[in-house]
Amino acid sequence: QVQLLESGGESVQSGGSLNLSCAASGFSHDSNFRLYCLAWFRQAPGKEREAVAAVSRFGDVKYSDSVKGRFSISRDNTQNIGYLQMNDLKPEDTAMYYCAADGTRHGICYTLLRDTDFQVWGQGTQVTVSS
Repeated sequence: QVQLLESGGESVQSGGSLNLSCAASGFSHDSNFRLYCLAWFRQAPGKEREAVAAVSRFGDVKYSDSVKGRFSISRDNTQNIGYLQMNDLKPEDTAMYYCAADGTRHGICYTLLRDTDFQVWGQGTQVTVSS
């Protein structure tokens, strides 16, 4: 059973940076980290969960308009780990950040990222940005 474990969330001041990690484990002999689209979602109190960024097995990336130019998603297929580098953080970035993986398209990500398309989720890591 594939599992995801996020880390790296902290409380920072506005303008600061954080690097979130997502460690994947539990792959069977017929599955592979490379065969999953890897994404980050976030959910702030009282708001719906929203997609932040995604990266395909080939390194193709997608970002929400709210983080484009500030956040960078990447993955290391040899270490089964994904990253979300967050720069120039703003108070509105405050949320629980979740790593998610979709294994239904051999590592390709849908053009439109919907949380219902992702089968595996981590427990989340809290990011708090103060002004």
